[in-house]
Amino acid sequence: AVQRPVAEKWQKVTNSKLMEGYGLTECAPLVTVSPYDLEAYNGSIGLPAPNTEIKLMLENGEEAAKGEPGELWVKGPQVMLGYYNRPDATAECLQDGWFATGDIATYDDEGFFYIVDRKKDMIIVSGFNVFPNEIEEVVAMHDGVLEVAAIGIPHDVSGEQVKVFVVKKDPSLTEKDIIKHCRDNLTNYKVPKLVEFRDELPKTNVGKILRRALKDEEK
Repeated sequence: AVQRPVAEKWQKVTNSKLMEGYGLTECAPLVTVSPYDLEAYNGSIGLPAPNTEIKLMLENGEEAAKGEPGELWVKGPQVMLGYYNRPDATAECLQDGWFATGDIATYDDEGFFYIVDRKKDMIIVSGFNVFPNEIEEVVAMHDGVLEVAAIGIPHDVSGEQVKVFVVKKDPSLTEKDIIKHCRDNLTNYKVPKLVEFRDELPKTNVGKILRRALKDEEK
C-alpha cells in the first residue's frame, strides 16, 4: 500500500495526483483501480474493475460490515482457475470461484476499498489486532525517516510486541524521537516498544520491503 506521506509529497513535487490500484498475479492482475477524476490521493485502492465482485470476509465466515476489516475475496473473469499441479494450495484459496487474497481491507460509503495489511503480517498485542502498515505510515511521517518496516516479535506478557526497523534520513534521529512521535499519533498498544536503525532494509528485486526476512532474522 502507498503510504499517505509519500502520495502527498508526490503530488506536491510533481503537481500531479497519484492514483493507486490493486491486483495480484492470480487475478491477471487487476482487481481495483482509482478513477481518473479523483481530485487528490484519498488513501484508497479505488473501485472494483468492470465485471469484478469483491467481498470482505471475517474469520467466522460472515461478511464484514462497512468500515470493518476483513479478508478481501475476488470473483470475476480475471481470477485464475488454480495453481498448476498444486490442488491443495488451490483448495486453500479458491471457493466457488471466489479467490481469497490474504489481504485485509475495508470499504466506505462510496464503494472505495482500502488495504489495511497482509493477513499473515498482522500483529496481536494483548488480544488487539495491530497492522504494520498503520505503524509504518505514522513513522514515515517523521521528517527524519527515509524507510521503515514494522513487525511483531514474541513477548511473554502481551503475546507480541511491535518492533520497527528504520533507515535514517537525519543522522541525529534517535529511538526516543521515534517513540515520542508514535505516542503522539498512535494508541498506546500500537506504539513500537523496540526501534532498530539500519543502513538499509531487505527488499525484493522490485523494491518491496521484506518483513518476512526481518522476522526470520529475529528468530
